[in-house]
Amino acid sequence: MGNRSLTPSVSIRLFSPLRRHNLHLVPSGPPSPKTISPWPSDLCKGCRAIIEKVRERYSKTWKKQEDNYRSLSSQLRSQCQGFDRAIITQANTPVGSNIVYAAENNKSLEVTPGIFSTFIKENPFPKKKWDTCAVVGNSGILTNSSCGEIIDSAQFVIRCNLPSLGKGYEKHVGTKTDLVTANPSIMLKGYGGLMGPRRPFVESLHSYGKSMMVLSPFSYAHTTPVCLRAVYSIRDFESPIQPMFFNPDYFQSLALFWRSRGLRRGLLSTGLVMVNIALEQCANVHLYGFWPFSSHPFELNAVNNHYYDDLKAAWTVHFMPAEFDLLLRLHSQGVLRLHLGNCRPGKNEFPGPEIDRYQ
Repeated sequence: MGNRSLTPSVSIRLFSPLRRHNLHLVPSGPPSPKTISPWPSDLCKGCRAIIEKVRERYSKTWKKQEDNYRSLSSQLRSQCQGFDRAIITQANTPVGSNIVYAAENNKSLEVTPGIFSTFIKENPFPKKKWDTCAVVGNSGILTNSSCGEIIDSAQFVIRCNLPSLGKGYEKHVGTKTDLVTANPSIMLKGYGGLMGPRRPFVESLHSYGKSMMVLSPFSYAHTTPVCLRAVYSIRDFESPIQPMFFNPDYFQSLALFWRSRGLRRGLLSTGLVMVNIALEQCANVHLYGFWPFSSHPFELNAVNNHYYDDLKAAWTVHFMPAEFDLLLRLHSQGVLRLHLGNCRPGKNEFPGPEIDRYQ
């Protein structure tokens, strides 16, 4: 992280120079010099160069570039087809289909009637786009951010990997959930692979209400059984949450899409996948909790990998700095809005000016 560039090996050009029409103007900029914290002596190694680069790129007034947004949204819908293919359904994956694992291309699975019965019947997404969507990552940058109210005011809220809600986090991350993802590792590590009592797992889902819950049983072969057991458990205990599966074909299409645009390192994270789905399905996309570094970009205090625990980041599969660089570029291009600062309580219009203090 000591390089001047966030991701020196990644060069991604998304659009031609920004146009001056179709702008949604939102005043934004870094805090004034009086409010910027001085550089601490214990700042993480290489973080000063990264933060200076982020501040430089983030300091411009944010403008919704409608042409850029529509161009990317249209390309994603035509080339990756998230609306039709992101989720496995009984309509797009009939009995007898051969599913190739996303991260293990040499392995595949034939859809039996039993597996087919775990698929939802049809596309869960509406044909009409949502107006405002909040995609909420789990970075510790959300700690003490006061962003819960503005997140919950979005028309559609997406959360990643069964994050902790309630427990005093409401003020900062909100509670509204329309879609939540569930990494198989959560069931494997936290609930014994659902090989024993399953009630604790199902009860842990109560905070997500009737939301859609998307699992990834077809990235690695060893995760398929635990994801199927999760669906069986939800049905057995009559949980209102709606389980469904990511389509590995969509993962492959999305990876090729961004690889051709310069993002070549690592498997795409769940968070980035959900951002892409939101760009197809939502007219205005706002991101919260997407910050992969261990120091706050403005306050410079230490930032945990997750707002709800102190586990260290382990980038063994995903390359988060490159993904963040992409998101920051999309922010700069006016395609989506990336929130890195604290929010103002009571300012619950979504979207609108002065949503957070540091933008």
